Amino acid sequence: MSKQVVLQTSIGQVPVRRGKVRDVYDLGDRLLLVSTDRISAFDWVLPSGIPDKGRVLTQVAAFWFGQLGVPHHLISTDLAEMNLPQGADRACLAGRASLVRKTEVVPIECVVRGYLAGSGWKEYRQTGTVCGIPLPAGMQESAELEAPIFTPATKAETGHDENITFARMVEIVGRETAETLRERSLDVFRRGRDYARQRGIIIADTKFEFGRCDDGQLILIDEVLTPDSSRFWPADRYAVGTSPPSFDKQFVRDWLSATDWDKNSPPPELPDDVVAKTRAKYIEAYERLTGQTFPW
Repeated sequence: MSKQVVLQTSIGQVPVRRGKVRDVYDLGDRLLLVSTDRISAFDWVLPSGIPDKGRVLTQVAAFWFGQLGVPHHLISTDLAEMNLPQGADRACLAGRASLVRKTEVVPIECVVRGYLAGSGWKEYRQTGTVCGIPLPAGMQESAELEAPIFTPATKAETGHDENITFARMVEIVGRETAETLRERSLDVFRRGRDYARQRGIIIADTKFEFGRCDDGQLILIDEVLTPDSSRFWPADRYAVGTSPPSFDKQFVRDWLSATDWDKNSPPPELPDDVVAKTRAKYIEAYERLTGQTFPW
């Protein structure tokens, strides 16, 4: 078991772009995505990391890319198959690096919601809709929707993504692309949802990203159906009318909310027990989904 926290990586002089969680290296016609142990909450990257979080995210995404049977960008997670520059810290990269095809990213977050939760529940209580889509009256928090709904959002470099209508999505990417992405997103969600149910996990909602290859093909990119991109609930603790516990950074959010941190200044360090509980949740998600023992 690795207890080292990897907050930032470096592989020599290769150009890198750092997101909230991942370091993205440009290898020419390919990218190297490295999931660090950084964790964000309330639009801040926290000073504390979660040991092995990046490895969990990388391995869960790789599992799904192999499981779903849809075109995707992943080439390999095996360091031996990556032409890494001399001096790259392979021990640090092991289990958290993905070699992927480079694509032209479609500037839309393809969100699919199967349950009434989070911001959707908040909007429903006010207007009876989720992202402008009318839902039946009298629904309760965490209720399963009659059918999953597609609620696109614009990608934001910082802050929250902004929910948009499907009509606005059409204006941004064109009708054919919009309709294709809606259909594919709903299909991938259903596949993942049905499999996860067999493993005791409810996927309440998720977001996908797609990219276009040089030949025009649209493929699934980024991460897919991970605890960072999805709302996972344990099926044995699910109950309509409640907010079930989730397999992600809920311990972190709850602890931060209970402090006097104002969410406008740099956040505090996380206590060891919050870090440990959060790490355990990520690993439990991996083990439930894959049926394998977490290998690090």
